[in-house]
Amino acid sequence: MDASDMDRVLGTATCHRVGSFRFTLRDQRWDWSDEVAAMHGYPPGAVTPTTELLLSHKHPDDRDAVAATLADTVEKGAPFCSRHRIVDTAGHTRHVLVVADQEIDEHGDLLGTAGFYIELDDTDHHEGEQPESDAAHALPDIVRARAAIEQAKGALMLVYGISADRAFDVLTWRSQESNVKLRLLAHQLVAEFTDAVNAPTGLRSVFDHLLLTVHERILEDERPTA
Repeated sequence: MDASDMDRVLGTATCHRVGSFRFTLRDQRWDWSDEVAAMHGYPPGAVTPTTELLLSHKHPDDRDAVAATLADTVEKGAPFCSRHRIVDTAGHTRHVLVVADQEIDEHGDLLGTAGFYIELDDTDHHEGEQPESDAAHALPDIVRARAAIEQAKGALMLVYGISADRAFDVLTWRSQESNVKLRLLAHQLVAEFTDAVNAPTGLRSVFDHLLLTVHERILEDERPTA
């Protein structure tokens, strides 16, 4: 069984519970993926996100705290991690975790922030993760790859306080966004996180950065060819 077969066994289905966003500091522009738009109740391309629009969807009890966080991002491009509620266009309340890291250009200048939303509500069964198969018992490579994915999921669950399904969604999203195979991404994230936990302070910020940039440090010859 080759690497592509292994990836199919391990599962790489499209994830709709995780979506990306970006804030550009220079022109104060927000961009969001179709998945984030859908979390707020909008069809793809129906609206252009703004700070005011984002705040209008925050749950009234969470709005003040989120507004303070967004103010730091809009003014300084500050990274953040926020667990709160949003209310979509149909009036449904959704629990989300929003993570953003700073974007820096090649000269070290701050461009803004970029990150992702995780929808935390368990309203349906996640279909991306495949059950154990006979192949997993027969092939050590698949067993090792699955172990790395489970470890990476555990790290996400620990740092962000999310479920196993949501952690798998985040890994799947990062794999698709970076065009790096899931098993490679998991191996690299676990290896770097193991070193990073020795840092005395700022563990969550360190992990945010690792998650959003881990694909950049995977060897070029291990990436899929076009």
